[in-house]
Amino acid sequence: MSTRLIEFIENLTPSRVVLVGDLMLDRYLYGNAERLSPEAPVPVLHYQREELRLGGAGGVAADLAALGAEVRVVGVIGDDENGRQLRGQLQACGAATDWLAQVSDRPTTCKMRLVGLAQHRHPQQMMRIDIEEQSSIGTSLAGQVLTQAARAMDGAAVLCIEDYNKGVLGGDTCQKLIAMARERGIPVLIDPANIPDYSKYAHATALKLNRIETEKATGLPVTNETQYAAACSSLLDKLDLEAVVITLDKKGAYLGTRSGERRWLQTRARQVYDVTGAGDMVLAMIAVARAGGANWEDSVALANVAGGLEVERFGSVPILPREIIDELLSEAHEHEGKQRTLERLLPELQHHRAAGRKIVFTNGCFDLIHLGHVKYFQFAKRQGDILVVGVNTDSSICKLKGPKRPIINEEDRLGVLEELGSIDYLVPFEDDTPLRLIQAIRPDVLVKGADYKKEQVVGWDTVEGYGGRIALAPLIDGRSTSSVIRRILEAHA
Repeated sequence: MSTRLIEFIENLTPSRVVLVGDLMLDRYLYGNAERLSPEAPVPVLHYQREELRLGGAGGVAADLAALGAEVRVVGVIGDDENGRQLRGQLQACGAATDWLAQVSDRPTTCKMRLVGLAQHRHPQQMMRIDIEEQSSIGTSLAGQVLTQAARAMDGAAVLCIEDYNKGVLGGDTCQKLIAMARERGIPVLIDPANIPDYSKYAHATALKLNRIETEKATGLPVTNETQYAAACSSLLDKLDLEAVVITLDKKGAYLGTRSGERRWLQTRARQVYDVTGAGDMVLAMIAVARAGGANWEDSVALANVAGGLEVERFGSVPILPREIIDELLSEAHEHEGKQRTLERLLPELQHHRAAGRKIVFTNGCFDLIHLGHVKYFQFAKRQGDILVVGVNTDSSICKLKGPKRPIINEEDRLGVLEELGSIDYLVPFEDDTPLRLIQAIRPDVLVKGADYKKEQVVGWDTVEGYGGRIALAPLIDGRSTSSVIRRILEAHA
């Protein structure tokens, strides 16, 4: 699956996404917190700097823009400094703000977080101060939001609704937004509020919700796969949806569709640092993937990756397509191992090059792995970032070294090399020389042992011809396959 998803992200074209929701400004006040106040037993935060980020629906806008979407944001901000800064943050991330309603009788929602650092440890949130008005925005302002949303939907591929229950998305407003989108043939993806009644989301395309929200909305327990399926079925039937995606924290996500698909897509283990913004990233990735033509399973698989990367960051930090590709490459190594055919290898190397990584290539028989080989691979790895090792097949070794070689068969040799941390990829080859591999891979660095002169290295002129270089690895005395075989024979003579 990883290869298919990599190709999808690599070829993703920008789509227009309309986002309607509760916009927020996140203010982070950082400082040292290394002493208690003499006035009361509370920490003292010695202010150092302030950082502004987009929160609420604004976080989704930033995530969508980072994934390459053309984002049109519809929402309400106050006629205040926080509102001006929020608008500026949206514009800075690439989101269009022409459809915002600015009002003087309602503050811009702002979450101010005091973040302390002590003894050079990770920053920790000490307190949050909320500036907000949660009452309904009223009929007149709701009408403005609907008018702006209708204008913004022109040419849109997806409508995202991000509901934090802050007054913008009342029941009537939600239903009218869904109806407007359906009339235009635009799918509607909703990240719902943590409320018990989901009737205002009826007839949308899909809901993306977490475990706690699912339990509140359905009244059902959500702790195992059978219960995930039951909760999905309940929401699909009750709300007339096409799909439901339940995020399950470190357990991944569960997908249910009207067509009967029920699938638990698990994710790799993460070092969770901060869950802030993970749900927003999941919604954004699903929206961009669906707009790009991905099916539900692939969309949720990509969302798992994007959300997993998000929880490893402090605060809400948008994830870039390049980071998703890198993670998919890492997962491919984890699940598929290091062995590749040349055809499978070349696209992956292209992704590494796009990320600025240098490719190193070496080759050999590697019969009876010993310390000399290990040091050789370590040297080769230091010459760049990604080490590709061409490995002679059994038949090619037999032609090169005679009918009694190799001592260790191809499968076993590759299995041992697979465990060496210096090596990133292994490519078996049948040819007498690795020239065809070198010409296809075009390594930045070609490595061979110092028992060769540069001009004796197969492919040296090809590599130097396009600007690459040759590196000769130092030899370790007495460490060679031939010497190992000779000592074994002497020991058993």
